[in-house]
Amino acid sequence: MRVFYSPAQLGHRSEHFMSAGRLVRHLEVPERCERLLAALERANYVVEAPRDDVGLAPIAAIHEPGYLEFLRTAWERWARLKNAGPECVPNVHPYRGAELDFAPRRAPRAASVVAQAGYYLGDLACAVTANTWESAVAAAHTAVAAAEAVLAGEHGAYALCRPPGHHAAADRAAGFCYLNNAAIAAEVLRGHFARVAVLDIDTHHGDGTQSIFYRRGDVQFVSIHTDPTSYYPFFTGYADEYGAGDGEGANLNIPLAPGSGDAEYLDALDDALEAIRAHRSEALVVSAGFDAHERDPLSVLKVTNDGYRRIGDAVASLKLPTVIVQEGGYGLDLLGNNLVAFLGGFNLASRL
Repeated sequence: MRVFYSPAQLGHRSEHFMSAGRLVRHLEVPERCERLLAALERANYVVEAPRDDVGLAPIAAIHEPGYLEFLRTAWERWARLKNAGPECVPNVHPYRGAELDFAPRRAPRAASVVAQAGYYLGDLACAVTANTWESAVAAAHTAVAAAEAVLAGEHGAYALCRPPGHHAAADRAAGFCYLNNAAIAAEVLRGHFARVAVLDIDTHHGDGTQSIFYRRGDVQFVSIHTDPTSYYPFFTGYADEYGAGDGEGANLNIPLAPGSGDAEYLDALDDALEAIRAHRSEALVVSAGFDAHERDPLSVLKVTNDGYRRIGDAVASLKLPTVIVQEGGYGLDLLGNNLVAFLGGFNLASRL
């Protein structure tokens, strides 16, 4: 398995995010990359950098031009404000329509970076800082590199992406995510395969990925996650969200009750894999979050390290060309072992 990572991803640093009315120390920190890289090195994986001429075309295939321009320029414009705070964060939001409409929004008429922050930043967990744009682009390029490796014949490739991406919609950042790395990888694969599936195993519903593909039947979205009735992102991730238009039936959410462990998770995964087979998907992207682990600081699920090994084994049973994209996982002492367990299960099963 080929592994890709760009050190430019370390540049993004946000100090705090809002949790239950308090600014708390940010969990999505550069050290996540360092812990993952150390674990990959111990497991004898060779880490490659993405090529340096990828450009913005694969990103622009998923994200709206106005949103990309905002991310590119927001920090510089924010820093020029009188009495600007240390991070670009929203303090006003426009009213939104039906949550599952997912129709493209018109770019805001307001030119103020304050107004645009409220339009393009969905919550207080995705501040824009001095190097956010460069890090997010590097993460997207890492996902593109893994997709290109699979297109070149590799059965599986892993993209160590940071910041993560699955909460990012076509025109909105949210939940630590700015560019949707998994969706970008899926679109690259879609250029060569008629049907692609995205399987999201992060403990949070991949609301951004769902919104991007909700009206498309060629890219299936399947997510196993914590029941959103009392868990982020709250407003999507329910079992009655099936897709719409050409995408009707191509969206599957499997919410799990808090406290669910390996047995419940693997039962849900069986249903997810059966849906991917029924979709006749020809390639797969895995949004690989490890924050469902029983000791992750954000988890209310009880998945174990061995559970991740078994998840990797089951995913490999699909026998599909597979891009694995790093999403969440915030227990620094857990991350590396969970990744290596997942990749080990996937690699072993792939060889059988």
